[in-house]
Amino acid sequence: MGAGLDLFAAASAEGAWTVGEVTRRARAVLEAGLPPLWVRGEVSGFKRWQSGHWYFALRDRAAQLRCVMFARDNRRLPGAPADGTQVFVFGRPTVWEEKGELRLTVLELLSTEAGGLWQLAFEKAKAALAKDGLLDAARKRRLPAYAQRIAVITSPDAAALKDIVAVVERRWPLAELVVIPARVQGEGAVAEICAAFAALGRIPALDVAIVGRGGGSKEDLWTFNSERVARAVAAAPVPVISAVGHETDVTLCDLVADFRAPTPSAAAAAATPDRAEVLEHLAHMGARLARALATRVELAGERGDRSLDRLVGAMTLRLERQRHRLAALGGRLDALSPLKILERGYAVARDADGHVLKRTTQFPPGLPFRLRLSDGEVAARVAGS
Repeated sequence: MGAGLDLFAAASAEGAWTVGEVTRRARAVLEAGLPPLWVRGEVSGFKRWQSGHWYFALRDRAAQLRCVMFARDNRRLPGAPADGTQVFVFGRPTVWEEKGELRLTVLELLSTEAGGLWQLAFEKAKAALAKDGLLDAARKRRLPAYAQRIAVITSPDAAALKDIVAVVERRWPLAELVVIPARVQGEGAVAEICAAFAALGRIPALDVAIVGRGGGSKEDLWTFNSERVARAVAAAPVPVISAVGHETDVTLCDLVADFRAPTPSAAAAAATPDRAEVLEHLAHMGARLARALATRVELAGERGDRSLDRLVGAMTLRLERQRHRLAALGGRLDALSPLKILERGYAVARDADGHVLKRTTQFPPGLPFRLRLSDGEVAARVAGS
């Protein structure tokens, strides 16, 4: 009790106190005698008002204590404690004058279970996602081998974005980065990230999306443990790479995404091929193709040579057969030739017009004609009778 506190100074002349005076003096005495302290108990009768303030009671087997945790303090927590949750609270004891009740104004609230409220909220959201099959590995999509357009959802001022840009420019400068700015922590971050994922469907020819941020505390990264964000990732129209925090940090966003990268730089590497490796691969393929073409040309030349040899042989045989046939026909024709007959001593008479004279009646006296002999022609005339 403070040294200057007079418990009777406020009494009226009647020696009686008003209710307001009593509660006001009780509040002063309590706040002066009890500094802020930690209290353990079980949450009971939890209510959230439209203002965002939380009202509940802490109880144990012996007693209960009314509590209030104002919105400015509870918004730092991942979620509200359920009735029956064992918690530690740090707060200032006071008297609620309007109700005449002892009350604890809570500044900090921790679950007594391992991981606290953060872990409880994480497991609750994870169970809901698993129930809907969103954690099933079979639903994860493969990343494109040669992404041409990549969306990046992060804070435009974050170091994560600079790391992603640097890696993409080094590995695959052909890719186009489409940055969708969004807050990655604090009030409004969940809504902005969900809106960014909704915008992916309006980007034409999009191949893959990266979402993430650099490292931070559990509170800093909690946006990516939001069930709303996790469901937005699962509903994305293209494969999603999640890169939140450091390698040891695992969020619900990581579990739902098609691919989890330990860092933003690793996410950029997963989204793009290595230009040097691609060029080396193309050179290797070019050499293999050249060797294959040379082999095919050589085989084709050999087959052409064999075909030409067979064609020449066939043509030679055919010409030989035709030559023999022609010789046979020539012999037959030669045997039937009039010249052969003439060589045996016969002659052929022709008039001036070249007509063959076959009968004696065609030789009137004085008719000039020509005799065809085996070695030429001789002029002749029919003698008179």
